[in-house]
Amino acid sequence: MTADNPLSDRLDDDDYPAYTMGRAAEMLGTTPGFLRAIGEARLITPLRSQGGHRRYSRYQLRIAARARELVDQGMPVEAACRIVILEDQLEEAQRINEEFRRAAAQQQTGSQ
Repeated sequence: MTADNPLSDRLDDDDYPAYTMGRAAEMLGTTPGFLRAIGEARLITPLRSQGGHRRYSRYQLRIAARARELVDQGMPVEAACRIVILEDQLEEAQRINEEFRRAAAQQQTGSQ
């Protein structure tokens, strides 16, 4: 994750399964042009294999699929990408909050 692209990740092919741009677009039922557009909107940055080829992780495909739903509803790509980033950040904040509450509750019951 970077400040410039909050949902990006960079992994080598051996570390995590990733799909080529063509396969990723096929899985999403879209075109490589859509993947390029959401990349230009800084929603996702393709992973790079050692050969420099663009690859997309399962996580990135989930994010792209959500953006695709919004675009299909008539939303501009840029706006859809911003919404998906905010939704992802909200989910992460809620997960962290739940973990904190669970740990606090366990600590409270342990000290009584």
